[in-house]
Amino acid sequence: MPPLTTTLFPSLALFLLLLFSSSTTSNAHNITRILAKHPEFSTFNHYLTTTHLAAEINRRETITVLALDNAAMSSLLAKQLSLYTLKNVLSLHVLVDYFGSKKLHQITNGTALTSTMFQATGAAPGSSGYINITDLKGGKVGFGAEDNNGKLDAVYVKSVAEIPYNISVLQISQVLNSAEAEAPTAEPSQLNLTEIMSKQGCKAFSDLLKASGADATFNQNIDGGLTVFCPTDPVINGFMPKYKNLTASQKVSLLLYHGIPVYQSLQMLKSNNGIMNTLATDGANKYDFTVQNDGEVVTLKTKVMTAKITGTVKDEEPLIVYKINNVLLPRELFKPVEAAEAPKPSKSKHKAADAPESDAPAESDPADQTADNENGVAGLDGRRLVMVLLSLCIGVLLM
Repeated sequence: MPPLTTTLFPSLALFLLLLFSSSTTSNAHNITRILAKHPEFSTFNHYLTTTHLAAEINRRETITVLALDNAAMSSLLAKQLSLYTLKNVLSLHVLVDYFGSKKLHQITNGTALTSTMFQATGAAPGSSGYINITDLKGGKVGFGAEDNNGKLDAVYVKSVAEIPYNISVLQISQVLNSAEAEAPTAEPSQLNLTEIMSKQGCKAFSDLLKASGADATFNQNIDGGLTVFCPTDPVINGFMPKYKNLTASQKVSLLLYHGIPVYQSLQMLKSNNGIMNTLATDGANKYDFTVQNDGEVVTLKTKVMTAKITGTVKDEEPLIVYKINNVLLPRELFKPVEAAEAPKPSKSKHKAADAPESDAPAESDPADQTADNENGVAGLDGRRLVMVLLSLCIGVLLM
């Protein structure tokens, strides 16, 4: 009979290897996080988000992004194109095929014509949404738009990040010129946020936005993408006694806390559970909350309370407005649940009676020890856990 280790080890190793592989390949790419590691592409990264191209890139399984550094983006922004035209230009820099650095230098016949997201949108007339990639002398690779009279505007600089056959991010030297991509693009019809909410059961919240002046911040963010969580009229009416106790600046912060400066469809919220920054986020003042879902139910959880999305008021990209069943209470303004439920010492009975309620404004920002602990646990991802288990099993079997 063969030793136990010779029969058990291969099977166990194979099982753990498959588990490890599945845990690493199931993670979708995120272009925003990839570029965030490289500050020289911060402007490019910002406009991918602002134009909603980042979300479209993340949804695709095979993609190549031709990244422009901050200097190249400055020359593009100097043309003062509208945001909608800028989206067409940047979408010309996103190839709907995978080109790693190795593939670039092994192109069949030395040249290739590949489609871009500008072509895929249907906005590009004819074949103007195609890019010509050509191997040049001295190991260089040139890039040029198909409608640019055969001129190659840019050359390959370096590989920024590659996840084979999933996403490749390559830096090119200059912006790809295209008359069709830079042609003026009509803007969508103007969206009146407060009017939309007033007609759909959120008039009380809309009135608070206008009275506080917070509506200006919401409106400024619509073009770049905006998600609004609107408490319904009965909810706001019940909350008004507490709202009136806030200072003017606290009222504005509370209202801004109900907006996210990016378009998030319901499906995107379900697939992107986690911490979300808001319009009120400002450096050390986090003003964030956690998005969670249980099947079709999406909840917004702060350290103080939990709200549920109960319906959609408006969904017209770049704006989406949801109805929620509670006012979102940030920990920066209200006492956290943990602090509110902590037992009071008997000898401080009189002081406890004078203490503010759990949902009254807090005088100072409470510590966020719980969040830090949760983040620490989350840091032990599936990959590291599998490697630890694999090491332990090998050690036991070799004893």
